[in-house]
Amino acid sequence: MKKYNVTVNGVTYEVLVEETDTAAAAPAPTAAPKAPAPKPAVPKAAPEAAPKAAPSGGEGSIKVTAPMPGTILKMNVKVGDTVKANDLVCVLEAMKMENEIFAKEGGIVKTVDAPQGSSVNSGDTIITLG
Repeated sequence: MKKYNVTVNGVTYEVLVEETDTAAAAPAPTAAPKAPAPKPAVPKAAPEAAPKAAPSGGEGSIKVTAPMPGTILKMNVKVGDTVKANDLVCVLEAMKMENEIFAKEGGIVKTVDAPQGSSVNSGDTIITLG
């Protein structure tokens, strides 16, 4: 087994890949060159779409979203708190690992959409800043 880190839309996943005999491995390289060509196009398109969606979705509001499914272990802010860019807003547990979630921009906390103990899916809004 080989361990690889794969990043998809800014989220890093740890992947274990089982090695097989050389006869089975021969077809994989022919399929692999075809796969990387579409993959770079998708991550480039996704970041462009995300910034466009944020301003149009909430006029003047900034949403801090969950990068992966998990449970909010600790919420470090409450409504009315002032948050600066790169401030730690909460800790998200996913796959028995604690992931720190930071604000990308500063603002005042308008709502806490996922309080401590709540489960979130990838892309769910955790807090909204204004």
